[in-house]
Amino acid sequence: MWFRNLQIYQLTDTFTLSAEELHETFQENAFKPCQGLDKHRIGWTTPLGKHGEQLVHSTNGCLMVCMRREDRILPASVVRDAIEEKVDEIEAKESRTVGRKEKSDIKEEVIVDLLPRAFTKSNRSYAYIDPKNNWVILNCPTSNKAEEILTLIRDSLGSFKVRPLAVKNAPSAIMTDWIKNKAPADVEVTDECELKEPVENGGVIRIRGVDLGSDEVQQHLKSGKIASKLAIEWQQRLSCVLVEDLSIKRLKFMDLVMEEAGDTAADDEVMRFDADFALMSLELSRFIPVLCEYLGGVDNS
Repeated sequence: MWFRNLQIYQLTDTFTLSAEELHETFQENAFKPCQGLDKHRIGWTTPLGKHGEQLVHSTNGCLMVCMRREDRILPASVVRDAIEEKVDEIEAKESRTVGRKEKSDIKEEVIVDLLPRAFTKSNRSYAYIDPKNNWVILNCPTSNKAEEILTLIRDSLGSFKVRPLAVKNAPSAIMTDWIKNKAPADVEVTDECELKEPVENGGVIRIRGVDLGSDEVQQHLKSGKIASKLAIEWQQRLSCVLVEDLSIKRLKFMDLVMEEAGDTAADDEVMRFDADFALMSLELSRFIPVLCEYLGGVDNS
């Protein structure tokens, strides 16, 4: 399970639960499929899928969890057609016009009728708790999805105090400086960034496949634009797009890391998952502190 999009949070209290204790606590909120009039359901499922039974997978002190969400698929067009059919039937049978309030009531009846028979779709979202470094790393493209997982953790534990990772310097200012001048020795700025005007509703320029040292890009910076996203590589071990809110997009572990993963003897799916998780969490435990230092250090205020 290689994470692709990171939302990073800091634990504000010491986390002491073991994998076994966390599993037992999560049992009450284990995933159950939609029933009756449920529009969606969320709950914990095993990170190992069909290859495991535990709701928490532990490697090197890090605790991997997996939230499953199931949603009913009830297209608006299907609901609309069913409403129109009922309205037409009433108007033809009773020779009268169906009013707005009655249509609203019909809509509720239609949904109640269709929802239990609707198809469902589900997805899984992964995260891990790193008690040693006081982090929660979530494999989510948005903070809203991350908050959904964190809320489920809070509901399961009763309390789970975290805050988004914060640094002392503005990431946009540091990224802009890396494009203008020079990035740290172990960071390579690649060929992609997003520049914006530092005002509300200011213009945004997305640049890809262009040398960021070119006159064209530098002119945008001279005109006052700042970097809100920047593609980088770190120590030839991983690449990503760093975002000004400290989320990380399109994380990819490079050949050096994947070769190490390939060299690990893993005879089955469980061993492979465990080895990949160990290697990924180790790489991130090296990268994130370095990144924070380049951005002025973690802001604990």
